[in-house]
Amino acid sequence: MTLIEVVIALMIVAVLFAAVVFGVGSLTGARAKEASTELAGTIRALYDTAALSGKTCRLVFDLPDEKDEEGEVSWRAECAQGGVTASAKRDDELKDARKKAEDKVKNPSRDDRFRRLDSDDAPTLQELQQAEAKRVEKAAEYANFSTEDVVEKTLPSNVRVEVWTQKQRLPTKSGPAYLYFFPQGYTERAQVWVRQGDNAWTLTISPLTGKTRIHGEALEVPKS
Repeated sequence: MTLIEVVIALMIVAVLFAAVVFGVGSLTGARAKEASTELAGTIRALYDTAALSGKTCRLVFDLPDEKDEEGEVSWRAECAQGGVTASAKRDDELKDARKKAEDKVKNPSRDDRFRRLDSDDAPTLQELQQAEAKRVEKAAEYANFSTEDVVEKTLPSNVRVEVWTQKQRLPTKSGPAYLYFFPQGYTERAQVWVRQGDNAWTLTISPLTGKTRIHGEALEVPKS
């Protein structure tokens, strides 16, 4: 055999070996099992981060369309820049926070009224409202967050993820999905399914402790 024939033979063997490894991995769900373990660690780390930092954090999943066979699942972590956000319904909370800020400006405390009277350069009501609205908005903005234990992750295209939280009737299978972690030391009741072929693992998250259990099967959506 010439050198070129030897090289070609080795390339064919390498391709066949990779195909066998990939096939065995799909049959056993090795990638999905590995992703489940890594996801469980990320959830626990983000739960601890929210409890210790006093800021709401969330795990953001980007789920491809179910019909997109080449689409990849990815997740990343985000944390609010301030302690304002304490609800998964961020828009409602911002609205409440703005209303409280406006009420405080319209009905200042006794000390605030005296400070206004003593100052010739006291800001107008509109200026105070704008400043407080900006402060609230800034504190409630989410920014990317990462540590050694919390990193952005993209999964192989043959691994799929579904996310369910207690405010949903059915799991989210495509588009964005969120798991929230609150500074008071609790999270939402949630389940995450990680699938590869006929293999499935279910992660169940405890709302009070953030403890995540991995089940080697596809559990049903909780009834209540």
